[in-house]
Amino acid sequence: MLRFLQFAACIVSLNWTAYSEQPLRVLDAKVYHLGTPGFPEWEEFAKSQAHGRRLDIQFNAEPNVTSQTLFIRQRQVKARWNVLLNNQRLGSLLNIDSKLVHSLPIPAGKLKAGTNTLSIVAPKTIDDIEVGPISLTALSESKLFSAPLNVSVTDKTTGRPTPSRITIVDIHGALAALRPAPDQRLAHRPGVVYSGGDRARLNLLPGQYTVYASRGFEYSVAKTTITARAGAPTNIQLSLMREVPTPGLVATDTHIHTLTRSGHGDSTEHERMYTIAGEGIEFAVATDHNHHADYRPVQKSTETSAYFTAVTGNEVTTTTGHFNAFPITPTSPVPDAKLTDWTQLMKAIRATPGVRVVVLNHPRNTHSGFSPVAPEHFNRVTGRNLYGGPYRFDAMEVVTSAAMQSDYMAPYRDWFAMLNWGHAITGVGSSDSHDVSRFILGQARTYVECPDTHPDKINITKACESFRNMRAYISMGLLVHIQVDDRYRPGDINAGSNKEMKIHTRVLGPSWVRADQLELFANGHRILTRDLRPTAKIEKANLTFTLPRPAHDTHLIAIATGPGITEPFWESPRPYVPTTPKYTPRVQGATNPIFIDGDGDGKYDAPRKQAQQLLTRHARDLNALFKALARYDQAVAAQAAALLHQADHNLNAPTLRRHWTHTPSTQAGITAYLGTIKIKPDNSGN
Repeated sequence: MLRFLQFAACIVSLNWTAYSEQPLRVLDAKVYHLGTPGFPEWEEFAKSQAHGRRLDIQFNAEPNVTSQTLFIRQRQVKARWNVLLNNQRLGSLLNIDSKLVHSLPIPAGKLKAGTNTLSIVAPKTIDDIEVGPISLTALSESKLFSAPLNVSVTDKTTGRPTPSRITIVDIHGALAALRPAPDQRLAHRPGVVYSGGDRARLNLLPGQYTVYASRGFEYSVAKTTITARAGAPTNIQLSLMREVPTPGLVATDTHIHTLTRSGHGDSTEHERMYTIAGEGIEFAVATDHNHHADYRPVQKSTETSAYFTAVTGNEVTTTTGHFNAFPITPTSPVPDAKLTDWTQLMKAIRATPGVRVVVLNHPRNTHSGFSPVAPEHFNRVTGRNLYGGPYRFDAMEVVTSAAMQSDYMAPYRDWFAMLNWGHAITGVGSSDSHDVSRFILGQARTYVECPDTHPDKINITKACESFRNMRAYISMGLLVHIQVDDRYRPGDINAGSNKEMKIHTRVLGPSWVRADQLELFANGHRILTRDLRPTAKIEKANLTFTLPRPAHDTHLIAIATGPGITEPFWESPRPYVPTTPKYTPRVQGATNPIFIDGDGDGKYDAPRKQAQQLLTRHARDLNALFKALARYDQAVAAQAAALLHQADHNLNAPTLRRHWTHTPSTQAGITAYLGTIKIKPDNSGN
């Protein structure tokens, strides 16, 4: 709130001082906090009392014979706030968290003589926003956006033009109002332009700006400050350098939408090509709702074919979950989205010609009143699917940048639980972007092991094999590598016999990202934490640990995190449906599991199977069972608790409690499980 008020205090116009003969008229110079009084959405808004759910500004005017333009500064707008003039709808604020200058036309004849009322009206949902100052001008667009800016972006290594995102902010850090010159191949929104490599010819309001050029996670960011003057073109050239090495890894976004095919969001199919190329995605999966979209004809018409391999997919959108399926033969029949039984639904999806990978999307989101991992459908400790039979999807989104969780680790914990049950599910990251700039395409992504020399000729079959075999790395600002005993990588079973394991980890990220923590998880439980020194170096960490080899089978995952990005070219998204008003953005990267053969039998058994083996071995002697369980971790203990509960044992009975309360790992696992059956107290073994 304070940062936003600072620029409001000094603002009487928005860079239009060149037009003293027709000055911009400030209707209201204040910044208003709008929302539901007493119910702040975010912690920052708790410091001020909301003005209310409606703002009415009265001003005098004459009838307008030509169109005029309204400028509204806005911040933190998530829902649709309508803008009314004399109780007639003009439009709405833009649905985007970022601070920006929004322009709305007032058509001729809409202003009346005398008092007019401009209103900004809240939607039905809770949404705290800031609006203001609000200004009005009668200047035509040609006179208003009179400062030409030409931006060329090149690759520093080759010297050739490169696709990019160009971000322009004014002196107050707000995404600037702009108008591109006509007949260009690009996508644009306030303060943001995606180019396929051509020079971007833009028109700004006269004033001072900061211009950024970027190309997603793997590249540097170029930045310069300019003064745009009326009638005097400003020409700038910015260069980007590939910073993060990803040899043999393909940058994928497996969850991409368009307004053209999905019917919501704001990115047309043509605009989408520029955002894919501009964010450096090499394997782009079209996943419009219940539609097979083939990007290749649009790639050709936009001349972006050289930059990525387009993959036809489908977000099969049902009332019992959303599932991305790919690749798909474009002319294939669409799976029946009315199916609610997952066994039948998976069968229908798998029967679609070409499908190799099925991903469970944003599992913590609730759609049509259903969340796949809600407590009534899923046990968040044991990983048991309470909704139906065994899971048949190949992967699950653990990071969805357009659907972030207040607790960013919550989807990881769900994934850990599924792995502990024995589900072979690959963790992936994706964007779920429907927009040009509201949620950045490819901000969360997955790197899969696959030859990547020619982005336009990615081997789709090989990439899909890597998805299915866990040869995949989750990224939202960081990329984490892990190797065990100088040989084993994610997806492998480490069948070594040494008493110790050598674990090598490497954390990478561009110069504009910092990492401050690395964690190792065994069977979903943290076994090691290392604080990292934040650095602009590309290699954020290169650490080797020697740990005792576990006595039982274990899966090992590394996760690195760091402070979120606040700069406008790659701003970290807020939680989509927050569960707390506290917001702490984090960049993150994670590996998929390496499976450790701890018992030396040459294979890997999940904690669920290990618990079953223990119960079979000690079925008639619970004392011996709990003595044996003491040598295992809490993941195995939780699975044993579920099996005992299924067999009608009362784990809280004093005769049983005395067996499991003396060993910390056993107590932690059983206590965690007992916490889940309070939600659904039955004997079904959930």
